Amino acid sequence: MTTSVRIVGTGLIGTSLGIALTRAGYAVVLADPSPTAVALARDLGAGSVADQADPAPDVVVVAAPPDVAGAVVADELTAWPDAVVTDVASVKVAVLEDVRRRGADLTRYAGSHPMAGRERSGAVAARGDLFDGRAWVVVPNDQSSDAAIAAVKDIAIAAGGTVSTMSPAEHDAAVAVVSHVPQLASSLVAGRLRDLTDPAVALSGQGIRDVTRVAASDPQLWTQILAGNAAAVREVLAHVHTELTEVIGALDVLADGDGVGAREVLARIVAQGNAGHARIPGKHGAAPTAYSVVVVLVPDQPGELARLLHDVGDAGVNLEDLHLEHGMGQPFGLAEISVLPAVAERLGEELSTRGWRLHG
Repeated sequence: MTTSVRIVGTGLIGTSLGIALTRAGYAVVLADPSPTAVALARDLGAGSVADQADPAPDVVVVAAPPDVAGAVVADELTAWPDAVVTDVASVKVAVLEDVRRRGADLTRYAGSHPMAGRERSGAVAARGDLFDGRAWVVVPNDQSSDAAIAAVKDIAIAAGGTVSTMSPAEHDAAVAVVSHVPQLASSLVAGRLRDLTDPAVALSGQGIRDVTRVAASDPQLWTQILAGNAAAVREVLAHVHTELTEVIGALDVLADGDGVGAREVLARIVAQGNAGHARIPGKHGAAPTAYSVVVVLVPDQPGELARLLHDVGDAGVNLEDLHLEHGMGQPFGLAEISVLPAVAERLGEELSTRGWRLHG
């Protein structure tokens, strides 16, 4: 028997989930306050537009903004008394408390959060593979039934997610560190670019691009997320503030010309960053893997990057990651190709044989 899923909210996450579940054989119906949004999601292959004649769903997924997710969850629990309901908001304590306050049946509710997204928002940015290999946290409450938890896990797995389970408080504390504070840090650094002269901004390299990549995110959405997880985010920022104050103090000492002890502070902060970075999971959530980087000069002409990627595949090498950096005022870019160390030398030789210029 085909599982029927009702998705409420057809933005990036809701539409991407609809596409993934439809491809996996689920019967998906879509609902959204905007007729245009839901029609676009339908046209992108995310499911059919919900109709009053539709049978009752087995599972309802609420993909609404964090500040209204609790109200929508409660409404869906009331409207569909036999359905399991989950939400995919990026904060969990605030949503659960809102649902609890409204007196809804918490046994049929288990929250969840797919750790996936893009800088672009809306259905037009949706992708059916958005959740492939990405962490998907199932966040039951103290009354969630085993059946509800199992149903939410099945949805996450069918969409391609790698499932783990946390309590609402554990989840919010974790995402404050791995998602919410990084967003703020990226925005703060990017904000410093506003007053730079054009020649100064032109010096931007891959470092500033990496740090500010998520700074292009939706301000309204992130205001809702940060407000919904204010306590946990504030706690992490307090620790960052303490360390930043220590760094500023060390720089003050260096600027005054003395410098005694200051370098130890700077070295320790950078080393702590090294240790933290080494803990970030590798590909598909596996243990961290050290990659070798082969740097190739790519002419800034149509088709050249595609040719390079074709040659990498033709050499029988799996590309683990790719960064492309354009040289200022240069008619070429630097493609940093990350591969397993065992194949790096062979890839370099293969690409040189095919006429590519290697850098370094």
